[in-house]
Amino acid sequence: MRRSFKFLLRPTARQVAALAACLEDHRQLYNAALEHRRTAYAKAGVSVRYGEQSAELKHIRGDDPDGQGRWSFSSQQATLRRLDKAFRAFFERVKTGRTPGYPRFKGRGRFDSVEWPKDGDGCRWDSQPDHPTATYVRLQGIGHVRVHQHRPVQGQVKTISVNREGSRWYVTLSCDEVPAAPLPATAAVAGIDLGVASLVTTSDGAQVANPRHLAATADRLGDAQRDLARKKRGSQRRRKQVARVAALHAKVRRQRLDGAHKAALALVRAYDVIAHEDLRITNMTRSASGTVEQPGRNVAQKSGLNRSILDAGWGVFLTILSHKAESAGRKLIAVNPAHTSRTCARCGHCAKDNRLTQAEFACTACGHAAHADVNAAINILRAGLALRQAAQAA
Repeated sequence: MRRSFKFLLRPTARQVAALAACLEDHRQLYNAALEHRRTAYAKAGVSVRYGEQSAELKHIRGDDPDGQGRWSFSSQQATLRRLDKAFRAFFERVKTGRTPGYPRFKGRGRFDSVEWPKDGDGCRWDSQPDHPTATYVRLQGIGHVRVHQHRPVQGQVKTISVNREGSRWYVTLSCDEVPAAPLPATAAVAGIDLGVASLVTTSDGAQVANPRHLAATADRLGDAQRDLARKKRGSQRRRKQVARVAALHAKVRRQRLDGAHKAALALVRAYDVIAHEDLRITNMTRSASGTVEQPGRNVAQKSGLNRSILDAGWGVFLTILSHKAESAGRKLIAVNPAHTSRTCARCGHCAKDNRLTQAEFACTACGHAAHADVNAAINILRAGLALRQAAQAA
């Protein structure tokens, strides 16, 4: 199986400057390649492909030996492939009738990662294996950068990428042939309902609290963003304030990720089979503002709900749960979430009036009363086991 390992880098001041220069040159390469495609199509109706732009890299590097020529040829090819992937996704959206979203130029705050496609080609993981206390990664044009390796790397390192998050730098290793670590069977099954009041509610009645990291940091973020709005564009004070706001958001992101890892690990350890809702989070968090001619309804309430859903981090949690379940040999089943919160887990009666409030469920047919999220989790488990049985029968 494939797995990623992410570590904090400890670069020197000179290496920080080199990393920033590498990122900037790759950003400019991306933008130049995008401009090349736009101009060729606008002026001559010609579609430029990745192969043609990759072939031009040799001349670009030769004409700019102290700029583009400093960096790994393979990493620059990866940047061009990144642009090519954006165009292929654009044409796929056009073909399927979705909102196209033409690839855009990357500003300084919109390009934060560089990838080296192969370990040993312009980069080398554990480049100083004989060092007694530290781990290093070697990057062409930057040197041997110290890594805060907090856990062992498993499998074979295939690709290496470096990304900037605020003032911090991270290295991410994508590894193949990572051995699975199956957990002992528990013979237990569960359905889970994701919510805002509680992040996870199981069919057994257990609940995982929603820490609401963004809400807890809202006052500090608000103060920081108001201070940012008062700063003059291009000033040193504004750059420092931008870094402060980014650091607060990065902390919230790390807290949310840590909580998701812990909650997912607890579920994987406790249950052999886990059924969850197949949520379309992007659709659920669409704005209700509408247009001037047709304004949305309950815009303020919908905005608050969207913020709470995104703060809970359902998508991050489900992604982590999927990875941990695969590694542990557990079965994860996604079920259609339609009517799971309105259907009685005892008699099967489905009605809008069954759910009285956010937390209370009372069936209008049989009188069954339960916590609304627990009732929904039982329905999710039942649907998941039915899908599993149908798949085994097929």
